[in-house]
Amino acid sequence: MCMKKPLIIFLAVIGLAATAMAQNLTLDTLVSFTNAYQSTVALTLGPDGNFYGTSAKGGAGIGSVFRLTTNGLLTTLVSFGGTNIGNHPTASLTLGKDGNLYGTTEYGGFNGWGSIFKISTNGTWTNFFTFGNNAGVYPVGGLVQGSDGNFYGTTEEGPGSSQNGTVFCMTTNGVMTTLVSFPYTNSAYPYGSGPTATLTLGNDGNFYGTTSGLGTYGNSAGTGGTVFRVTPNGVLTTLGSFTEINGYRPNPGALTLGPDSNFYGTTENGGSNNDGTVFQVTTNGVLTTLVSFNGTNGADPAATLTLGKDGNFYGTTSAGGIGSGSAGTVFRVTTNGLLTTLVSFVYTNGAFPNGASPTAGLTLGPDGNFYGTTPYANPSYGTFFTLVPVMPPVPSITGVSLSGTNLVITATGQNAGTYVMLGSTNLLLPLSQWTPMVTNILSGSGNFSTTNTMNPNIPSLYFNLQAH
Repeated sequence: MCMKKPLIIFLAVIGLAATAMAQNLTLDTLVSFTNAYQSTVALTLGPDGNFYGTSAKGGAGIGSVFRLTTNGLLTTLVSFGGTNIGNHPTASLTLGKDGNLYGTTEYGGFNGWGSIFKISTNGTWTNFFTFGNNAGVYPVGGLVQGSDGNFYGTTEEGPGSSQNGTVFCMTTNGVMTTLVSFPYTNSAYPYGSGPTATLTLGNDGNFYGTTSGLGTYGNSAGTGGTVFRVTPNGVLTTLGSFTEINGYRPNPGALTLGPDSNFYGTTENGGSNNDGTVFQVTTNGVLTTLVSFNGTNGADPAATLTLGKDGNFYGTTSAGGIGSGSAGTVFRVTTNGLLTTLVSFVYTNGAFPNGASPTAGLTLGPDGNFYGTTPYANPSYGTFFTLVPVMPPVPSITGVSLSGTNLVITATGQNAGTYVMLGSTNLLLPLSQWTPMVTNILSGSGNFSTTNTMNPNIPSLYFNLQAH
């Protein structure tokens, strides 16, 4: 039940909601990779309930596509051969509407500048397109299928010597069209340069993405970067430019569409501590830094955020964490920037038993668990792991009282647990969009209380108490 604060503060209190969030995630390493499966990109959930991924170093050393079951059974579907089918895949696969998987290779193909391929879940291979300089070169990012059935993607460079990346459209029969060439204007790249991220389809039918450098505030040293929108017919709009203070070098993954129709992402560097950020950008170009990492709570996020079933985002950092010798984290962040470190990859007994330095995002499995990879471990070439949410006991509200103009809420919860009080004037908003009123409420003995000032200018205020 929820508590509605009345206009006249002496009226009776109606009630209060108490719920539990996932306090942490238990990590289980399912398999340790050999160099044939070392992966730095997020897994893709296939129509058969298995996971599919790429390894830039697999096969004969120039890449592979593999299948991975939830219990850790690995199968190589394709080993890349270079000239004919490309090599060095650096992006996640995309599940097409036809049930096949589509992907890119950064190099190889007939010209050596990358390719686009299709592969079925049983390993049947089709080479769709080989890049040449007239269509851009080096497709680092993956593909996204538009509402028209075509595939859209980016190249990091080209076409020609004076351009620095493209956005392209490819039909399902391999016809390629360059929609945008990022222009060099007035001795600068005002729209950014080097798009390396997979595009994200917005609710408006347009595509949203990032460039890895330059823009309004960037320089040739690799700082800067932009967030942009491009329509299916090639109209390009810059929505925001990174300044180092609000982050720079957005990750090579993709923007994530939130439940509020805004987009969320990470920058690998910049922010208050130069350890990277989590940001939000609206479709009209309002760019907001939600989190600046500080090392202890993680550093250098290099992956796409994953939207959980609870309306929060889950992600990884490739460095930092809680404890000596930590090499990366898994974290949760709300749409209003409340960050919780859930897992730290820790060096223990001369090794990283669960892996280290995750650079790939998490994939939500059909069982509600998260699955991910790390590219490093000792002695293996990384790990495949699963994260199972652990739900702490629901806190129990034991009393609500008024002390002058203050509302005092007493409760019991998990011994030594921490809680957060959320507030909203709109009961219908999802909890991920409620505002933290009081955070890090400690429950040293299982009993705790929190106080909130009653503002008579707000006719209705709802509270929700959650484990943090």
